[in-house]
Amino acid sequence: QVQLVESGGGLVQPGGSLRLSCAASGSFFRLNAMGWYRQVPGKQRELVATITGGGSTNYADSVKGQFTIARDNAKNTVYLQMNSLKPEDTAVYYCNADIVSSIYVPSFSYWGQGTQVTVSS
Repeated sequence: QVQLVESGGGLVQPGGSLRLSCAASGSFFRLNAMGWYRQVPGKQRELVATITGGGSTNYADSVKGQFTIARDNAKNTVYLQMNSLKPEDTAVYYCNADIVSSIYVPSFSYWGQGTQVTVSS
């Protein structure tokens, strides 16, 4: 059973920083792209950043230069370093991973349970 376990959310003041982590656990054949999305009540979930297995990254325009995504393939973990946080960054952040569970089986998109990030003074 593949699981994505997130950590690192919380309450931070404007201008502060947080680092989110998401570890993939369980048995699987290959971990492809991983990423972070966020959602606020009443709005659709939106892309924050993604990173391929080879390390190529993609960011939403709203977080370019502010957030950095990275991954540790040895630990099956993706990180999101969030700096200069603003109240509008407040959301539930979800980890996503495209995972091949076994050879000859198509990949499947997995989601973490979400972690709350609140930016407020």
